[in-house]
Amino acid sequence: MSNIIILGITSLLTDISSEMVYPLIAVYLSSLGATPAIIGLIEGIAESLASLLKVFSGHFSDKTKRRKPFVIFGYSFSAVGKFLLYISTTWHLVFFARIFDRLGKGIRTAPRDALIAESSQDGKKGKAFGLHRTMDTIGAAAGVLLAYFFITTWHGSYKTVFLWSVVPAALGVVVLFFVKEKHKTDTEQKHGTDTKLKINFKSFKYLDKKLKYFLMIAMLFTLGNSSNQFLFLRSKNLGFSAANIILLYLMYNIVYAFVSYPAGIISDNIGRKKILVMGYFFYGLVYFGFAYASAKISIWILFALYGLYIGLTEGIEKAFISDVAPTDKKATIIGLHATIVGIGLFPASFLAGILWTQLGAAAPFILGGFTGVLSAVLLLFLI
Repeated sequence: MSNIIILGITSLLTDISSEMVYPLIAVYLSSLGATPAIIGLIEGIAESLASLLKVFSGHFSDKTKRRKPFVIFGYSFSAVGKFLLYISTTWHLVFFARIFDRLGKGIRTAPRDALIAESSQDGKKGKAFGLHRTMDTIGAAAGVLLAYFFITTWHGSYKTVFLWSVVPAALGVVVLFFVKEKHKTDTEQKHGTDTKLKINFKSFKYLDKKLKYFLMIAMLFTLGNSSNQFLFLRSKNLGFSAANIILLYLMYNIVYAFVSYPAGIISDNIGRKKILVMGYFFYGLVYFGFAYASAKISIWILFALYGLYIGLTEGIEKAFISDVAPTDKKATIIGLHATIVGIGLFPASFLAGILWTQLGAAAPFILGGFTGVLSAVLLLFLI
């Protein structure tokens, strides 16, 4: 349990850093002359790169039977990305800062999640992942509050926020050195081994049937799951200032924090599937709402419901995968899921930017609403 707490503290600190800057990226890029299509391109490449790296870091983590070095290196890379954002003066430099930040996420995520799964008690993975997501999201909420404080106190100075975000990112790396890796016995290493499972798409046929369907549904869902930066742009489009956009994001994170832990516990008792179906369905409703929203009060409600969606899915997806993955391939499968999602993230965000530019602000949200509801239906009947 101590590892889970330590990893939770690191995620808390790192999310303070990340969420100080995240709700400001789209607005900052707009101030530098970036169009919605450029923002979609930047976020699509950055997020896809992060997700595509996860399967490789997970695979090598399984192969070397080490988690901690990958986690430390990944979090360190993200800290460097925050500093690069501080020194950026054009959208091109912001692009490189986002690449560095997401590279770190891609390296650390699968080994970290495998470490959480290995450190949790049998039958309590949902609780462990839920606790981790709650600590992560508490950090996110704190980061958003700090961003609001800095942006209002220093009269909209993005650079001040970016500079201060480096501090918690660095502290998060320091905390990781207290993690103690669990070294498996030979019996544990052999248990559940599937030597056919290699790091390529031919090995897809060797996966559990439920896992196959889930990965295919995840791909479909991702095609409509464009970057959150479009939610911030939509809010700006409807008259919200940078400071108020930060408060909207705070609303999202508060709901997310309250939902994650109990959702994980409930999933241990009633199953992951029911929770995930509800989460995907809420996502679809929220995106349809963003497509047709016109009043500011509706945006507040939609951000709250968006927090409900992420709280019902983020940790539960990982718990579901760790339930059905071969014992010695947990990090690889968690990474494979992230990579499949990553394949869809670039076209999702890039297409959203094109749709916004060519057809109007509602278009990308209509696509997201449709894929969300369809994914919920498929998950309900196929898994």
